[in-house]
Amino acid sequence: MAKKRRKLNKDFEKKIYSSKKNVELILAKIYDIDDEDIQKEYISAFNSVVYLYDELKEDYEQKGFNDNSEAFLKKYKNAFNLFESEFEI
Repeated sequence: MAKKRRKLNKDFEKKIYSSKKNVELILAKIYDIDDEDIQKEYISAFNSVVYLYDELKEDYEQKGFNDNSEAFLKKYKNAFNLFESEFEI
């Protein structure tokens, strides 16, 4: 039986790429913090954002664009915005 092709969405791929760049930028800023305790606190808080980004990317790579894709993106964006509002970086 042939494997079902995953549905692709170029606009959604752009959003994932943009999300990746945002995560990389924030991680770079966190790693530039000199105070180890503050750095650990920021990393700990940002881990949930990174996890949601990974979940978003993995779902798209495995299943393609589907009913859950927008929900994953929304969860990621909400977590990212919450982090930005609570932590100055």
